[in-house]
Amino acid sequence: MSIHMKGRCVCKNLQYSLELDSLDDARTTLCHCNSCKRAVGTNYGLTTKVPLQGFKYETGSPKKFKQHNGVTREFCDNCGAYICEYGEEAADKFRYIMWGSFDEPEKIPPKGEFFCKNKPNWMPDIPGTFRKQEIKE
Repeated sequence: MSIHMKGRCVCKNLQYSLELDSLDDARTTLCHCNSCKRAVGTNYGLTTKVPLQGFKYETGSPKKFKQHNGVTREFCDNCGAYICEYGEEAADKFRYIMWGSFDEPEKIPPKGEFFCKNKPNWMPDIPGTFRKQEIKE
């Protein structure tokens, strides 16, 4: 059974759709790396990794910004809301969609956390999820 999801930026200029074979094809995680913290302006990034072939923009075209570390972030050039990001190695395979941009984000709850070595001490662990100190561990 195919899963169909939609999402958008704040001003609705960018709207996207996502087709998955199952919810197991999506992985939502928190990222505590300094790059994500800086980009989203809070203590973690919250993204959902999905196969590129199931993701497409239905309305609008994103503006792109490539960071010094090779991560490209796509966002609305009107309201500034991030829609997705990807590294150079994942560019032709995956998109990491900003969880809050989904119309129904609760369908894909977090499965884990990365860069926990940078996680604030005051932030509690999420029960039932994995925790990694680095991205590759």
